[in-house]
Amino acid sequence: MPIIVRLDMMLARRKIRSNELAAMIGITEANLSLLKSGKVKGFRFSTLEAICHHLCCQPGDILEYESDSGETELGGSDKTTPTEAV
Repeated sequence: MPIIVRLDMMLARRKIRSNELAAMIGITEANLSLLKSGKVKGFRFSTLEAICHHLCCQPGDILEYESDSGETELGGSDKTTPTEAV
């Protein structure tokens, strides 16, 4: 999956346990575990907002895009392939 969830790293940096964060943002520990593992297809902006608020971070600190080739792309949509340039 091209979106990588780095929530476990941010929890470690902030020295907060998963169960503590789950209680602070009002979700179950099981759902937080699914978020941490990246085994969800999506989650609500309100949940992302609560996570960022309680961990004092930005969405980019916990979410990362990695292309299929394994490289992290920077710079947005400047890079196009011939099929995208239509």
